[in-house]
Amino acid sequence: MSATLDRLKELGFTLPPAAAPVANYVGFQRSGNLVIISGQLPFGADGQIDPAHKGKVGAAVSPEAAAEAARHCALNILAQLRAAAGNLDDAVVSCLRLGGFINAAPGFSAVAGVMNGASDLMVQVLGERGRHARSTIGVAELPLDAVVEVEGLFEVR
Repeated sequence: MSATLDRLKELGFTLPPAAAPVANYVGFQRSGNLVIISGQLPFGADGQIDPAHKGKVGAAVSPEAAAEAARHCALNILAQLRAAAGNLDDAVVSCLRLGGFINAAPGFSAVAGVMNGASDLMVQVLGERGRHARSTIGVAELPLDAVVEVEGLFEVR
């Protein structure tokens, strides 16, 4: 059994299957020992976005619900990473970077707190291998009206 999957289970999460792209792109691209993960939306285990994870944070969506959506994005990143690397234990060296896009209402500037949902989960699951550089920006719109989208860059063996 995978120690990383066990850790996810301890935290109350199940790794979903890697989401299929919804347009003309791939879910991940591997080049040597780097894996670039395309932006992941907060799809749940059923492949749908929870209505609580749609809209603009600071308006219809609370910062807490947006941080939860960011955790779902991180789970989907890990699913893509497993598809790219084969496993999340021996193959994953480090999460190098996460980039977060937050569907923010005008005037909402606490986007870093929303992105902490993804960052915190990555460290909880991968430990020191999950510590990363990060960018977080507020945007006017996201695909499917998602409140958050997160992309990642990983070093693998």
